[in-house]
Amino acid sequence: MRLTVTQSAANVVRSYRDGVLTIGEQRHDRALIVTAEYLDTTLAAQHPFQLQESDLAVVFARSPEVVIIGWAGGQLFMPAAQRRWFLERSIGLEVMELGAACRTYNVLVQDERKVAALLFPLRDEPLTR
Repeated sequence: MRLTVTQSAANVVRSYRDGVLTIGEQRHDRALIVTAEYLDTTLAAQHPFQLQESDLAVVFARSPEVVIIGWAGGQLFMPAAQRRWFLERSIGLEVMELGAACRTYNVLVQDERKVAALLFPLRDEPLTR
């Protein structure tokens, strides 16, 4: 799906479909971390359940108000241990389907909110912990 976004120097999601995200003019087919001014395509986890607290150090260092996790496989609920990482730092956490996550992230960036998104464009089945 193509998203309509106003002109901005910030990183915004331009489109998402078939396991590919377009942020700015770059296409990405792996999980990534994005903020208005930062993009990290080296995230080891390729599914939200694979996240380790150490994967999020760069996110936590930026002190976002909220972190959005979006997965192409649809809605899922993060394990309590993972949710605690955010709670302990007073960071809001929203987990949603990839399209909703991209749209929400873009709106918050355009509103100049301190938001980070972890986007997982692959539609693999959820892994259990």
